[in-house]
Amino acid sequence: MMNSISIFEIFKIGLGPSSSHAMGPWNAAKEFLYQIKLEKKSLKSIINIDIVLYGSLAKTGFGHGTDKAIMMGLCGHDIERFDARDLNNNIEQIQRSGKIYLLGEQEIPFSPTKNIIFNKKDSSYAHPNMMKFEVQHSNSSTSSETYFSIGGGFIEKNSKKNNKEKEKAKIPYPVETASDMLQWCELENKTIAQISIENELKWNSKLEIDNRIDLLWEIMLSSIYEGCTTSGTLPGGLNVERRAAKLCYDLLGTNEFNSKQEWLDMIRNQPNDMETVMKWVSCYALAVNEVNASYGKIVTAPTNGAAGVIPSVILYDYIFRKKNNPINIREFILVAGEIGMLFKKGATISAAAGGCQAEIGVSSAMAAGALANSMGGNTYQVLMAAEIAMEHHLGLSCDPIGGLVQIPCIERNTMGAIKAITAAQLSCHTDPKNAKVSLDDVIKTMWETSKDMLSKYKETSEGGLALQISVNQAEC
Repeated sequence: MMNSISIFEIFKIGLGPSSSHAMGPWNAAKEFLYQIKLEKKSLKSIINIDIVLYGSLAKTGFGHGTDKAIMMGLCGHDIERFDARDLNNNIEQIQRSGKIYLLGEQEIPFSPTKNIIFNKKDSSYAHPNMMKFEVQHSNSSTSSETYFSIGGGFIEKNSKKNNKEKEKAKIPYPVETASDMLQWCELENKTIAQISIENELKWNSKLEIDNRIDLLWEIMLSSIYEGCTTSGTLPGGLNVERRAAKLCYDLLGTNEFNSKQEWLDMIRNQPNDMETVMKWVSCYALAVNEVNASYGKIVTAPTNGAAGVIPSVILYDYIFRKKNNPINIREFILVAGEIGMLFKKGATISAAAGGCQAEIGVSSAMAAGALANSMGGNTYQVLMAAEIAMEHHLGLSCDPIGGLVQIPCIERNTMGAIKAITAAQLSCHTDPKNAKVSLDDVIKTMWETSKDMLSKYKETSEGGLALQISVNQAEC
């Protein structure tokens, strides 16, 4: 049985562009060095470090910024507190000096192009997102470790789950499947949000939980605002023009704003017709993922590539359905997190393991269920909304052009958000007793589809759109 997962592992504050290809490697690099420091009492014996990337990390890691993330992890930077504006300067310093400070303590020679190896030829890797770290010590001995980046910033070591989760206190309502969730809700006469908060209280106080969720929403909203007010071209070599800001200003017309609050107030005064509302939902989703593609600060929800879906649906609920009470937002994130855990436990949230259905599909299902809850849907309708959303993402491949989280990733967030809203509306006007497909059925189907999907459609840029559009990878 899988260990308990907190919603704060499904929702993490991080940097773009990819949770599996950037946040995971960043975390692995830090953990590896801290492991050596624990064993050796110091990093002073290290004279060299090599990192070998395999599978999807090797094939699309350059476009995803895996090398940059690894270097920041080796330097010991905290991914939540790191200022994205410092990234380029930090990387340039390493390149210029030919040295790196391991955890800010031990300086060794380092060349990003020599010490980080993108092994695209080896097909014997045990996981599609595998990386191997090896250091040489001054006494000629070596230390090495292999990590898997399994989606959403999660990592596994030596094919075994990270021991950190085993230290958690036991929760009162363990849930592995949607059926478990239904049983607990009926037995205890509780909602999904109430089940979630009771579990979270085993690890944090109510005030800590509320403050953490409020911070998540603050980062989500800030990423929408930043994307809606930033023009220009995305980095990476594809020369993709940002669209969120233009769409935002087109919708607001001649109205001017000088703060995030003024901007929100102006949107509240927008027409509430379907066309306008849907344009705003798309605008929000584009905005977040343009920030993500620019190495900006976002919230994994449950991944970076799908980070725009849930914030855009929350802001839809906040603005156009007037659900602007902090309690509503906290409950939305609690419910969405619980649904994300079901997919994490029963299938995958990694595009390298399951294609884009595991990212956009899962985020859409999370948003759909949480929105159905906000609309007054019962537990059955909430889970039905998640099922409907995922059912219509089944088989979605991950085929990023140039290995960048831009095309088709950014637009797919808008599609995931719109589908989530539609799924929530459908479920709240349907008697769940008449449903032929359960959420557990669709999660199982998604996992089976993932296993059947050819590797070229799993974040390798070896199939789909990635082959149809010619990109000079050297420019990326």
